[in-house]
Parts: sequence; C-alpha cells; structure tokens
Amino acid sequence: MTNRRRVYEVCCAERVREASVTIGGERFSSIGSGLMVLAGISREDTEADLAWMSRKLPNLRIFEDDEGRMNRSVKEIGGELLVVSQFTLYADASRGHRPGFTESAPSEVARPLFDRFVELLRSESGLPVETGSFGADMQVSLINDGPVTIILESPKK
Repeated sequence: MTNRRRVYEVCCAERVREASVTIGGERFSSIGSGLMVLAGISREDTEADLAWMSRKLPNLRIFEDDEGRMNRSVKEIGGELLVVSQFTLYADASRGHRPGFTESAPSEVARPLFDRFVELLRSESGLPVETGSFGADMQVSLINDGPVTIILESPKK
C-alpha cells in the first residue's frame, strides 16, 4: 500500500495592479487591477474541484475597502483576472535537488480541464478573464499589490 497523499486543484492568486503574459517577445494578454492566478491541475482533479475554485476565487475578499481592510472581492472592485496554467505548482522537491512533477496532470488531461476552469471563471465572475497560452514558454510580469498572495486548494473530500 502506498502512502500517496491526495492532491487537489491548487491556485496561487496574487492581488495585482497590473499583469501581463509575453510570448516570443510579443504581448499575449494583460490586465489592470485584479487577480493574477496560477492554476495547477493535478491527475485527480474533477469538475467539482474546478467548480469550487471558480466560485471561490472571484469572491475572495482580499481587496481593501474605504477603511483599508481587506473586505472586497475582485468582483466588487470590477477587476480583471489573468489565469496561467502552472504545472510546477505540483513540484515535489522532498527528495534530492530536482523536483518531480508526477502529481501534475499530463497536458492531454490538463488542457481541457484548464479550459473548462477558465470557462467557469468567466461565467461565475462576469469579469474579463485573460489567459496565457497553455504549454507555451511564457514571460509573466506583474505588479503585486500589497503584496497579497493567497494559495488555495480545493477541499479534501
């Protein structure tokens, strides 16, 4: 019997003033104020994981209200989202010095799940949602606001 831990969809959401993706020296996508989301898709992710994450992210109260408290969501401020697929969120560096990525979904599984996640985010948030290019060599730039960075895992079942 193996002692493997169950891996769930993971996202890293950064509150940004602006963010962009450049591919091959050309700007591919960009946003103003909002969330830069790095999305990791695991081998075991399901539609339920994607749905949970797409409801959670746009409603996270991590933007400041008039009193300077984190009390507003990206939806409430009318912000934007930039979502980039990031298989390296599942890096296992517990042994040796070269991380392993066996928990990351292979691209033929991850691509349709990532596309579905973006589709759900667009419908859930009603906000502009930009993306990187799945599997491309991307240069991601951002101006972190705060900085505020939240790591989310879909709930364990």
